[in-house]
Amino acid sequence: MKNDKLTVGKQRFNSRLIVGTGKYKNMSECAKAIKLSGANIVTVAVRRVNISDKNKPLLMDYIDPKKITYLPNTAGCFSSEAALRTLRLAREIGGWKLVKLEVLGDKKNLFPDMIETLKSTEVLTKEGFRVMVYCNDDPLMAKRLEDAGAAAIMPLAAPIGSGLGILNKTNISIIRKQTKLPVIIDAGLGQASDAVVAMELGCDGVLVNTAIAKAKKPFSMALAFKHAVIAGRKSYLSGRIIKNLAGKPSSPTEGII
Repeated sequence: MKNDKLTVGKQRFNSRLIVGTGKYKNMSECAKAIKLSGANIVTVAVRRVNISDKNKPLLMDYIDPKKITYLPNTAGCFSSEAALRTLRLAREIGGWKLVKLEVLGDKKNLFPDMIETLKSTEVLTKEGFRVMVYCNDDPLMAKRLEDAGAAAIMPLAAPIGSGLGILNKTNISIIRKQTKLPVIIDAGLGQASDAVVAMELGCDGVLVNTAIAKAKKPFSMALAFKHAVIAGRKSYLSGRIIKNLAGKPSSPTEGII
């Protein structure tokens, strides 16, 4: 497992768990949960998290960007124009080119607007960004994102913050089989077992925020997700047994006394 790293673009990461920095009680709690999770990448909502105003608490004071990779994202953007402006700003502030794109279509369910998302991916890729794209679980749209130059496909498991877990295993499996890009489950996970399911489907990683930040014991949940991702990945690489409707004895049937 030491050489089994998550690779996005040209960057390699030891952990396959990505953790968000929002919804925690405070930055101290956020920093401790992330440390316990073992995550190498944290998402940063450029429009919501302070990364530039030195007169207010700075995320950098709690999470060292030299030790953990910041992944600027476009949370809260409902148009291609807003998303593009946000990520260009992130590049100006911190030089970030590995980014997470999400363009939402409605404020109630927070589903991605795939037309705007695809358009944004095409523009950002041409500008030299390495784009990890939040999308729905449609294999056809996932393929279009790959063709547009996406660095990673990030299909939702369920609506953002819902905690419903993976609702469409079939589509996730199809997306996994049809692409060589990293597939990272983004949004909707509620507990550690959801991460195991994602990894056993062959996904390359999971992104978790609400399930950890809003858990009754966020530090314990961060640890649980850490181990769940590792267990699920090991299970996938081990090769599960073939499903069979009939029972098969575990012990030999010949030479019985």
